[in-house]
Amino acid sequence: MNNVLSLAYIGDAVYSVYIREYLINKGICKVDKLQKESVNYVSAKAQAKFIDSMINNNFLSDDELDIFYRARNHKGTRHPKNTDIITYKYSTGFEAIIGYLYMNHNNDRLDEFIKFILEG
Repeated sequence: MNNVLSLAYIGDAVYSVYIREYLINKGICKVDKLQKESVNYVSAKAQAKFIDSMINNNFLSDDELDIFYRARNHKGTRHPKNTDIITYKYSTGFEAIIGYLYMNHNNDRLDEFIKFILEG
């Protein structure tokens, strides 16, 4: 098992690609518009909202919840200036799940995870 912060690191990149592809497939072609729209999905605040909804809807498996809680509870005090520590830790947990699914080649579940977000 990889370190949860490593999972969050790769999860951030994987999630960003999914969202960029989704927005381009929606017909958004201008980079500035793509950037503005992507914030609705890739910001710490948005990711915290998505993971909270997943938890409240019992969408996550026990393994995914374990990854989320381990990443969320990881000892660390670093976070961006534009968000609070709790929101940042939730988004880290969110990204760690994506990294976990990606690194374990669980593409079907990763697609379900993304579909939950996009069809919310």
